Amino acid sequence: MGWSVGQVAGFAGVTVRTLHHYDEVGLLSPSSRSGAGHRRYDDADLDRLQRILFYRELGFPLDEVAVLLDDPDSDPEEHLRRQHSLLSDRIARLQQMAKAVEHAMEAKKMGINLTPEEKFEVFGDFDPDEHAEEAERRWGGTDAYRESTRRTASYTKEDWQRIQAAAADINDRFAALLDSGADAGSEPAMDLAEDHRSWINGAYYFCTYEIHTCLGEMYVADERFTAYYEAVRPGLAVFVRDAILANAIRKA
Repeated sequence: MGWSVGQVAGFAGVTVRTLHHYDEVGLLSPSSRSGAGHRRYDDADLDRLQRILFYRELGFPLDEVAVLLDDPDSDPEEHLRRQHSLLSDRIARLQQMAKAVEHAMEAKKMGINLTPEEKFEVFGDFDPDEHAEEAERRWGGTDAYRESTRRTASYTKEDWQRIQAAAADINDRFAALLDSGADAGSEPAMDLAEDHRSWINGAYYFCTYEIHTCLGEMYVADERFTAYYEAVRPGLAVFVRDAILANAIRKA
């Protein structure tokens, strides 16, 4: 009896309309018809449909599929070699497109999903997006960067304001210690360095003491970070760096 067009469409995961079209263009005509004139497909028809769908999946147009299946002089291997080359080119283009999509996604690097007005409210003149590419280049392969990106992706303006307020409070306390004449290796300075590390843990990523000391060195070595701390209080960058190092040694 064979199978109806609806049954074959279900087997193959194609539409009835597709099977009708294959019949109309002579690519796959059913082997028989029912008494009522309905299409009936047998095992050989299903085998042919399977080959058709294989070539279609590879990207062959219908006219070339017909040649591959019906022309005795056709060289399927040559067709496949040519299609392999086309597919390789397509894969390369898709990889380029994937990269472009990744870059588009990373336009929100570090979760700065704020309008320009909101960014100004939170960060003032500092634009975090300007440093996103450099951050990825320097730390993109690290677990800390990936964790930070994941966590901050959902931050709202209020979250960023809370994080910035906590940072400002820590900076003000560091400045007050420096003004009081405290040594960077003193207990209060080291305790405040630990608060700073905890702030990073809570806002961005798990900050080990090794990472923390590297950050401290960067605060002094990178003029942009130095300027950030010096704007709070002259000499603060070195003081914070030294307190972080002293705390790491204490915790070792």
